[in-house]
Amino acid sequence: MVELTLPLKKVRCMNCANKIKAALTALPGVESVDVNTEQATLRGTFTPQAAVDTITQLGYEAGYQYQLPLAGLSCGKCVRKVKDALDGHPDIFFADVSKTALNASGTLPEPQLIELIESLGYSVPAYSAYELSLSGLSCGKCVAKVEELLAQQAGIDSFTVSKTHASVRTTQPQATVIALIEDAGFTASPATEQADTSESAASSTATNTATDEVPAEPLSSAGEPQGSNISQQFILSGMTCASCVSSVEKAILSVPGVVSTSVNLAERTALVSGDAQSSLILQAVADAGYQAELSEDELTRRQRQQAQNEQVYRQHIKNAYIALTVGGPLMAWGVFGGSMMIVSRADQIGWGAIGIITLILLATVGKHFFVNAWKAFKHHRATMDTLVALGTGAAWLYSTLVVLVPDLLPMQARHVYFEASAMILGLITLGHALEARARSRTSKALEQLMDLQPPTAVIVDNGEEREVPLADVRTGMVLRLHPGAKVPVDGTILEGQSYIDESMLTGEPIPANKKAGDTLHAGTINQHGSLLFTAEKIGRDTMLARIIELVRQAQSSKPALARLADTISAIFVPAVMIIAIVTAMIWYYFGPEPSSVYMLVTATTVLIIACPCALGLATPMSVTVGVGRAAEYGVLIRNAEALQIAADVDTVILDKTGTLTEGKPALISSECYSGFNKGQLLTLAASLEQGSEHPLAAAIVNAAKAEALSLEPQQHFRAQPGYGISGQVLGHTVLLGNQKLMDQHRVDLSPALPATVDASVQGATPIYVAVDGQLAGLLAVSDPIRHDSVSAIKRMQKMGLEVIMLTGDIPATANAIAKQAGIAHVIAGVLPDGKASEVERIQQQGKRVAMVGDGINDAPALAQADIGIAMGSGSDVAIESAQLTLVRHSLHGVPDALQLSKATLRNMKQNLFGAFIYNTLGIPVAAGILFPFTGALLSPVVAGAAMALSSITVVSNANRLRLFKPDGGDRQAAQAQTEN
Repeated sequence: MVELTLPLKKVRCMNCANKIKAALTALPGVESVDVNTEQATLRGTFTPQAAVDTITQLGYEAGYQYQLPLAGLSCGKCVRKVKDALDGHPDIFFADVSKTALNASGTLPEPQLIELIESLGYSVPAYSAYELSLSGLSCGKCVAKVEELLAQQAGIDSFTVSKTHASVRTTQPQATVIALIEDAGFTASPATEQADTSESAASSTATNTATDEVPAEPLSSAGEPQGSNISQQFILSGMTCASCVSSVEKAILSVPGVVSTSVNLAERTALVSGDAQSSLILQAVADAGYQAELSEDELTRRQRQQAQNEQVYRQHIKNAYIALTVGGPLMAWGVFGGSMMIVSRADQIGWGAIGIITLILLATVGKHFFVNAWKAFKHHRATMDTLVALGTGAAWLYSTLVVLVPDLLPMQARHVYFEASAMILGLITLGHALEARARSRTSKALEQLMDLQPPTAVIVDNGEEREVPLADVRTGMVLRLHPGAKVPVDGTILEGQSYIDESMLTGEPIPANKKAGDTLHAGTINQHGSLLFTAEKIGRDTMLARIIELVRQAQSSKPALARLADTISAIFVPAVMIIAIVTAMIWYYFGPEPSSVYMLVTATTVLIIACPCALGLATPMSVTVGVGRAAEYGVLIRNAEALQIAADVDTVILDKTGTLTEGKPALISSECYSGFNKGQLLTLAASLEQGSEHPLAAAIVNAAKAEALSLEPQQHFRAQPGYGISGQVLGHTVLLGNQKLMDQHRVDLSPALPATVDASVQGATPIYVAVDGQLAGLLAVSDPIRHDSVSAIKRMQKMGLEVIMLTGDIPATANAIAKQAGIAHVIAGVLPDGKASEVERIQQQGKRVAMVGDGINDAPALAQADIGIAMGSGSDVAIESAQLTLVRHSLHGVPDALQLSKATLRNMKQNLFGAFIYNTLGIPVAAGILFPFTGALLSPVVAGAAMALSSITVVSNANRLRLFKPDGGDRQAAQAQTEN
């Protein structure tokens, strides 16, 4: 088994990536492929060079990724010598060189890269991999401390650390590593099973053991094979606006080994892909002026974020109460006629005391605004905190100047604005509190999914039942599921029968009847009977865990609209500061007297009202809620970009077998010719089909078993995709397939023409059987349409979608099925490798295409389509081959997914429109554009309230998606009919 990650160049969009994925999927031996615009990850038994050549033939560039230790480089000149040699080599894409390590990518084979380094007079030292047992590490901070020590130690290539175990790959002696950990106050010792085999640092293979010829791969810091695309999630704090998002993303992307990152302002998380060490990422975020912590699992992340949200909410509510308590009476004093001018000594003393109180308020309640603004200034950036600090600080400084030296200012300018500083702090902080409370509801769907997994399981050992923690369950254990209990892990039923509620996973409201041999999924609920089942998939391998991971990744991803907002946000705050300065200058030089007062009011109001918070929250809030809502309906969305593209789909192409139909074909009739009887015909056909994986093969084999016929050995089996199969059974040459196969072997089909017409009219697939070159029989296999497919297709057509059926079946059968389903446009007789071409042809007509298939045979077509939608039970192949996966096997998931996509995109646009229009109108009004017509200026206090209201509006609007329900009247009727 080979796992290969190839860096890509010249891949500009996801359509390019989809073309690469389709080409790689077709390579012999490739089992799974994951491609984005930056890299391709493949698994299987294939030659790496074949993958590189395939990508190159498509017009793109691909290569290997190297992470090698270096020895003998003593100074900067040595580093430059190696760097120049690698940069000048045509087969090296990128090279980052230090005195001790090389991080590079290219197409140059590693042995040749080593030779190149050694020819320069340097060397690549050998590695040893150590497994250590640890004790004394009681929390995540202890783990992080050990990780930080290992990251700083020279000669350590990669490592993974938990509370009880460490894997370290290094050129240092084992004793040195143990001493390093023990110096930190912990205990380390060699693990009982040690894997300290020395290996070449450059090679991706290690010395083979006596029992396994598969080479061990070096581990990355996250404990995965080097070069694999590991996802790490971090919980962030200190972020306040979209400018912060941009800063954090830049900091993370600067860490070596990071392939991509997506920072979600709504959830305050960062999802990082690559093989970078977590300690380096944490340090990069800290250096940028923010805080981060590694999220070990979804439950920990959820608990930590809930605690953070609750803490932030309580703190903001407390601060808002204090600030409004001070600012409210002051503002009421001014509104109801109280003097806010400094005209006497008594006024100086009284307002001076108010100034001190306000200063204390700025230093306590508003401290974080000024601290964050200072951090941003040190990192040469500006954020929302910068605007608030400048606005409130300017109001306080001007007011203090009036109090201390009123005689320097004309009488009209001796107005104080202490109430503005207090009220702005109070209103903005209150807005943040309400925003934090609303944010905590956005991931409700994901939290409900995590709540599905029970903390314990009942295992049956030697006839005795005992309850154990879920972490103690191992594959192969026999578990007991009592009525009303949640299924703890995926498995297969051994004994019993019951109805299982799978609605939270699949969106299907009707409980499924499960009996011995059926599959159970973690998180589903047993309604009635007691079941005995075998644990087969545990932990992260369960279907529930995979769904949670997909939802988490999708919620952290960004559509094109979000990237547009991020681009604007990066220049938004500096632009606002420039506008505020220009506004101040215009009012100072051209405004009426007292110009200094007008200058202060307008500049402060511009700074306060122009908040980038709403802009930064607009898309991530919608994506988070929309993806979670889709998961509740059994629709798994791979990334937010797919969500945006799906909203524009106007054509849906449906595969027939297993998509439009039940996927459980059955033999409905048979005709015999040339002296053969039904028993002989079925024996020969089923004996040959037992070597086939085609869905129709199972129907023929099952029919033979139902007749109690014995299957004979077959030889020289050969499958021809799109035609049929051939081989030898009982000394006879047997052909089994469609008309194309028979024509290829010149078999006369004229005796079977009437039966062929009858089968096609019934919507059955005619399968011809020829023995020794003579037609022996015709088998009619029918795969009935799913009970809800017709109503689902009607829903799609009502939505204005063009529905097309694409199948390899003969036109007569395909048209019969299409007529039953209500589909007018049929493309039949297409070979598996031609489906992608048909999809491309339809796209060339200007259509935005969604391809719906089973995710295995239809993988190239799914990749070619604008949106690939995989049907089925969420298998690995289906999830990997499509952007959307329908967990429940129902076509109603397609209109559900498309309607949810449209609703989410509409919500995003509403939020962005609100944020843009708010700032487009608010800033000119704050600058005083209405003053010539009204004679009044916008108060900074009103600006502060409007700024807080904008963020609350965006968050509230995004949460409306939680109430969205797809138009499913026909679906509900179909379900009710089925239930009855």
